[in-house]
Amino acid sequence: MPFPTHIVSAGGYVEDGQGNILLVKTRDGGWVCPGGQVEVGENLIDAVVREIKEESGIDVTVGYLVGVCSNTGIFKWYDGVTDVPTQVIFEFVCKPVGGELVEVTDETTDSRWVAKDRVLDFISHPALRARYQAYLDFNGAVNYMEYVTHPAFIIKRDVNLSK
Repeated sequence: MPFPTHIVSAGGYVEDGQGNILLVKTRDGGWVCPGGQVEVGENLIDAVVREIKEESGIDVTVGYLVGVCSNTGIFKWYDGVTDVPTQVIFEFVCKPVGGELVEVTDETTDSRWVAKDRVLDFISHPALRARYQAYLDFNGAVNYMEYVTHPAFIIKRDVNLSK
């Protein structure tokens, strides 16, 4: 029996201490908090630090985990043949410690600091909006959200994991 395949990702809500969050605009046109896939042999913390640097130019320290998400939808990749595996996403709050904001990178077309209460004005994808809202509602308990994105966005489970 083959091992199950999952895409493991790590993302960061980078808070600048002045009420702003770092957003990056992906090449496909959507605004997101920076993050991406964990590479083979890489841990979650190193992955989120690397992804934020690659996508924005900002160096960060990772503070704490705020959410874990699973996209359990089963659908085909753009080629119509390849199955897209379940994606598991770990989301952290991060603090900037250096670097310089770069607007355009190999992965992004724009980067900017956005007032925390205006971020939802930028994010249009329903799954990303739900995950950002869970971050805004963070009460000290890590949030776990399971959803599917195809054929439509549906939240299947949304719970706070507390002691």
